[in-house]
Amino acid sequence: MLNVLASHRETDKVLTHARATASRCKEKIRNLYDNLAESRTDWIERNQYYYHEDWTYMSFLIPAGKKIIELGCGTGELLSHLRPSLGVGIDLSPNTIEQARRKYPDLDFKLGDIEDPSVIEKVGAPFDAIVLSDTVGMLEDCEETFRRLHALCHEDTRIFISFYSRMWSPLLLLLEKFGLKMPSPPNNWLSEQDIAELLKLASFEIVKKEWRILSPKKLMGLGRFVNKYFPSIPGLRHFSLRNYLVARPIAYAPKEKLSASIIIPARNERGNIRNALIRLPKFCDDLEIIFVEGHSSDNTLKEICTVIAENPSQDIKVLVQDGKGKGDAVRKGFQHARGDVLFILDADLTTPPESMPKFYRAICSGQGEFINGTRLVYPMEDEAMKFLNLIANYSFSVIFSWLLNQRITDTLCGTKVLLRRHYEEIARNRHYFGDFDPFGDFDLLFGASKQNLKFTEIPVRYESRRYGETQISRFQNGLSLLRMVVFAFRRLKAI
Repeated sequence: MLNVLASHRETDKVLTHARATASRCKEKIRNLYDNLAESRTDWIERNQYYYHEDWTYMSFLIPAGKKIIELGCGTGELLSHLRPSLGVGIDLSPNTIEQARRKYPDLDFKLGDIEDPSVIEKVGAPFDAIVLSDTVGMLEDCEETFRRLHALCHEDTRIFISFYSRMWSPLLLLLEKFGLKMPSPPNNWLSEQDIAELLKLASFEIVKKEWRILSPKKLMGLGRFVNKYFPSIPGLRHFSLRNYLVARPIAYAPKEKLSASIIIPARNERGNIRNALIRLPKFCDDLEIIFVEGHSSDNTLKEICTVIAENPSQDIKVLVQDGKGKGDAVRKGFQHARGDVLFILDADLTTPPESMPKFYRAICSGQGEFINGTRLVYPMEDEAMKFLNLIANYSFSVIFSWLLNQRITDTLCGTKVLLRRHYEEIARNRHYFGDFDPFGDFDLLFGASKQNLKFTEIPVRYESRRYGETQISRFQNGLSLLRMVVFAFRRLKAI
């Protein structure tokens, strides 16, 4: 009995010592930033170029008008730069919060320790974006702090974490010693992999990784050129000063039964219309099928109308394109669709309609938010894809995986699936890329990447065409794809 009591006393002593140590660390951080509160603006002005580069990229990641909370907000410059519809900042330092409130009275700044559960509980409404900029390194318990962030999340919330690269730590310490960098407390020098694992333990998953800022100084204009183009090069990006991670909550429970709309662009596909309906499983209770006819010369529109008349019990509609190209057809179909989940199914049926239930399950279970078919995993039927097309598809998959920061093995597979609310967000922000895409695939790929959606790929068996001829010109469309690569680089990488 005495041994047990002694053991309990020893445990209490250890815990008391640990709590006291943590409290002293927090006190040091609070005192440091209290002392820096008034001079922080001067430090930012002295390193204005670096902060501008960092804030510009954060603004690219987080569109304006979101509900944003920044944990460890400092004097509020970043939060203000992000132009939130609702902006909340929390910081440990009373003097820092006082400065932030004075500078940005339109934002809501709160004093508190973000590792205190009661502080998070009192914040209130869920947020679209949770920002931790140079905050993770000062946390006592990263995993537990991440876990508590679920109280601030809704289904589409994104976590944005930015931090210094470990490779720069000796130079940063040296600059700080010589008064060229704002003082900072001792940090947990966590790598991106460390943070990714801690997020995973707390039931978040990484959606995107990026590396930026090779030069924190202007260098007479050379710094901007270097930062714009060089961090994107795979061999150089790990030398960048700043790391950025975007994460999302992991969904466990399947969503409620969702309605679905399948958009089938059809130009000169008369012989495939009836088979498309015969082969398409009724994989949900509320299924809408929309054919978008593209001014065919083989009576495709007449065949669609006949099939609709023969199947009055099914919800089948037909639209006629206003413009040209598959991209125009997809946009018109999505505009008129009423389903919760939006599908694209090519009318040539080279992607089997029987595969559609897999896509539906994947998006309903939360395993992905942008589900892309890939034809390059399973063996394909003879003559389904020409050899040069195959090589080009493999090449573009590597390039676009790099451009989008998410693995994508087949950019031009005709089947792509996403939630209607996510498509509406893409459509609202289409001005960033413009109406540029004749294929319809890249408008969605780029938009989904810009919205930080989780990409998931589903392999499909690529079949040979049974009716009609391909409407893809190998060389003309190949040149269009090359132009698309250049365009995507400028809008997604060279920022």
